Amino acid sequence: MPEKISKLVEIKTKPTAASVEDFINSVEDEQKRNDSFVLLEMMQKATGEQPVLWSSSLIGFGKKRYKSPTTGREVDWLVIGFSPRKANLSLYLTVDIKKYATALEKLGKHKTGVGCLYINKLEDVDLKVLRGLIDASIKQNSGT
Repeated sequence: MPEKISKLVEIKTKPTAASVEDFINSVEDEQKRNDSFVLLEMMQKATGEQPVLWSSSLIGFGKKRYKSPTTGREVDWLVIGFSPRKANLSLYLTVDIKKYATALEKLGKHKTGVGCLYINKLEDVDLKVLRGLIDASIKQNSGT
């Protein structure tokens, strides 16, 4: 089967120069705001990268070009990130989250999407397990 030709796709969610700290400080819910600063520190330490505000509400670390194996389309996206949404904290681990079923069983109260982890508040989860999931995601996404 011939290899799909790569095509870089322009997406709406892009890195900005806006202040991550100002964004987090604008989060109305105090619990989410405090949890966001914990996640910020946790992800910054794990990646060694400076946080960047993508679009208006997504805090990302690192940047990687992902290629769809089915369409050949490519997109520039963050290696890992999170967003303090109204309903929950959305963690963008950008991996097949189901591969980490054993860790997820130990994590605590959460929901999952394809590459996302949804947590109401950090006190609902085991932070050591969460750090392990973050580290595993970074390792998988950086190819190390």
